[in-house]
Amino acid sequence: MNRNSDHETRVERISELELVVTRTVDAPARLVWEAWTKADLFRRWWVPKSFGLNLVSCEMDVRVGGKYRLAFLHEGSTMAFFGTYLEVKPHSRLVWTNEEGDSGTTVTTVTFEENNGQTWLTVSNRYPSKEALEADGSMGALPEALGQLDELLASLETSEERK
Repeated sequence: MNRNSDHETRVERISELELVVTRTVDAPARLVWEAWTKADLFRRWWVPKSFGLNLVSCEMDVRVGGKYRLAFLHEGSTMAFFGTYLEVKPHSRLVWTNEEGDSGTTVTTVTFEENNGQTWLTVSNRYPSKEALEADGSMGALPEALGQLDELLASLETSEERK
């Protein structure tokens, strides 16, 4: 994959079972990691504003075997997304399951590669079937969410959270 220097988010289907999203963000890996692993930061960027969803609960126990649960309120009903962390390598790699679907478990892997104060993010979803990949719209939401991540990281630059 070519690394993009203009912060463009790329979404690629690399097999019948896998989608990969890549983007460079303007922050060191340590801070990008915190935005992915601290619930108070994660909830500020993860949900694309255009989706009209309200993230009402965000629980994250980021350790191998730890659980996460996200609950959204949309048009009067609650949707939950949940799973288990499989791999946690601070500032470099995070792997978790997405267990809420009826079609099997999807595994998400996020890698963080720092270069000159910027971080190359690679987000990969491996689906249990071609049908599950085609039914999932979450990867299509990532370009907007990662733009919001950039905005959050920029806002933290001068704040205490950034230290």
